Amino acid sequence: MKRRILLVDDELAILLTLKAILEINGFDVETAISAKEGIGKIKASAYDMVITDMKMETEHSGYDVVRAAKKAEYKPATAILTAYPMLGTDWKQEGAESMLVKPMNTEDLLRQIEVLLIQHADGKAKAAKAAARNAASHGGAESAKPKAEMKRAV
Repeated sequence: MKRRILLVDDELAILLTLKAILEINGFDVETAISAKEGIGKIKASAYDMVITDMKMETEHSGYDVVRAAKKAEYKPATAILTAYPMLGTDWKQEGAESMLVKPMNTEDLLRQIEVLLIQHADGKAKAAKAAARNAASHGGAESAKPKAEMKRAV
């Protein structure tokens, strides 16, 4: 099954070029030309990864897209694509897992996307295992017996 990526960028040439590169390399790609459209697509469909430009409608529209992706139940990997690399860690604090700096050669882009998808999947698997252990350590399904049923047993 092809992994699904949502690309969000207001520069049509970049959007179409990246879409073609990713599709040639086996990804199923949808595009959005604005943060507002991207957020709508995040809510309407599920993606393995969301890659968004930072500067679209506003200087920080990319953060709105990342926040929407992080709220999605399916928890996609997230990356900010920008020609203006930001100093500091604001992009990480906003929830992005990676910053992709354009222009970038195709091999570097594909390698970074693959690494991010693998790391993200590993993180989701670890979180699921931790949640299962936590549920088991708190009694699991057996401690969920109704109180009335437990009183009858006493």
